[in-house]
Amino acid sequence: MYNDYDGVQHDYTRKQGLVWQQVFLPDMAPTEWSDREVLWNAVEEAEKTKDSRLAREFVVALPVELGRGEWIAMLTDFIQANFAAKGMCADACIHDTDGHNPHAHIMLTVRPLKENGTWQQKTEKEYLCVQGGEERGFTATEFKSAQVEGWEKQYQYRDGKKKVYMAPSAAEAQGLERVSKYPKSTKYGRQNPVTARWSSEEQLVLWRAAWADTVNRCLERSGHAERVDHRSHAERGLDEQPTIHEGVVARALEKKGIISDRCELNRQIKADNALLRELKSLVKKLMDAVKNTVPAIAEAMETVRQKMIIFRYQLLHIGTGKRQITDTLHAVQPDIKRYEDIVKQLKAKIKKRRTLLEEKKNTPAIQVFRHRELAQKITGLTEDIEELKNEKALLLNQFNCADDHGMDKIKQHIASMESSLETLNQQEEKYAAELDAALMQYTELQQQAADMDAMELDAARHAIRPDKEREAAQQLQAAYGKKFDSGTLAQSRKDVAAMLDESTEPVSIRRTLQQLQGQQNGQSHKKEHSQER
Repeated sequence: MYNDYDGVQHDYTRKQGLVWQQVFLPDMAPTEWSDREVLWNAVEEAEKTKDSRLAREFVVALPVELGRGEWIAMLTDFIQANFAAKGMCADACIHDTDGHNPHAHIMLTVRPLKENGTWQQKTEKEYLCVQGGEERGFTATEFKSAQVEGWEKQYQYRDGKKKVYMAPSAAEAQGLERVSKYPKSTKYGRQNPVTARWSSEEQLVLWRAAWADTVNRCLERSGHAERVDHRSHAERGLDEQPTIHEGVVARALEKKGIISDRCELNRQIKADNALLRELKSLVKKLMDAVKNTVPAIAEAMETVRQKMIIFRYQLLHIGTGKRQITDTLHAVQPDIKRYEDIVKQLKAKIKKRRTLLEEKKNTPAIQVFRHRELAQKITGLTEDIEELKNEKALLLNQFNCADDHGMDKIKQHIASMESSLETLNQQEEKYAAELDAALMQYTELQQQAADMDAMELDAARHAIRPDKEREAAQQLQAAYGKKFDSGTLAQSRKDVAAMLDESTEPVSIRRTLQQLQGQQNGQSHKKEHSQER
């Protein structure tokens, strides 16, 4: 594609995995815009400022259960109904590089079109006019009618040493001098209501919902049971932790056999979510089946206790991961900050030395003292630059980096670690809440068992406890693999025992010992009483 704006020919022929592409136009758009090069050059020509927004992009996942023809039909329906019919031009393509991640890119124009096929304005200048002490904004078209009703634009006038905005009638009455020909207006003007709606969060939610509906209709027609949902986990009332975006860099590292932090974190999140689903399903079944019988209550209490051990293990595991990341960050962040400071100082000093060298070059030879002064400053700056370069080289060597590019990768890794730490914080909050909820369930079961025989219930619980604890260990081993730690599991058991105020001895044994001790004390008391008599 040739870009008229900068005269650059952009070559996209090396891009892999292109399955399909098409330009969709509204009815009022010129037909020649069906050529994407013509379309985007027309967009570029309409934008005048250097920071203009040229396009809006959607990236949508395509169901792997469907085929190419269904993808194209689904995208065509969605784009025609939601974009082209609303006045947007859409440039769409489907990518499927490896057969596992089919997706579509949809580039949309951001300016509405007039009926004659020309672009509308994104914003209009809005003048702040006054009438009787009231201030109100009007566009140029609106001001024609407002002016008849007595509204006036405001201009800047000099009032003594101050500059103030006033209506011309009030300024002329006071004999003030106008200092600017530009009327007072709002900073950003008034946004076109169409573009304002297209850029709103509410509209984004509607588009996401429309895409989910389109995909689900197509899946249903094709006889697939799978469905998608555009809502977040929180909106759907799900407690599961969402996975994070991995990106092509992380995927590329994994293909080379290098474990990516982001991919590893996602694997752990998926394992945790699967475990959470299994536990919740099990507890729900048990709670539904619980009746006021000792075996049922004992089974439910030990199942909740088992769940608490797992949640506590997860919290301890997350805490270990957080400490490792935090220790690493605390160790390297001061050196990273020092490196950044050195780079800034180097740039400033090199720039200053360059300026002094230029000044020395242009200073006449007859100004001997000025030449000497500049030479001394240049020498001092040169020494400072060499010291900074040496310190920078030491820091690069410390991080095993050959150059600034290597340090950039280190900083990217640090940013990835900080992102992972934030994700771990969110997981910690989630599992702490799950542990609290399980403790409440346990308390409710205790209340249900208040009228039961305590020794019988305790015996029933301790009969099934070893199996429950063994199940918890197996579930954690399956979820964490080689990272499973028996010491952490032992600590989680101790913590749960403390939460539930459990003794190291079974309640039944403890009560039996108390009864025997009470009988011995009674016999001893009778013997002493007999001797006294």
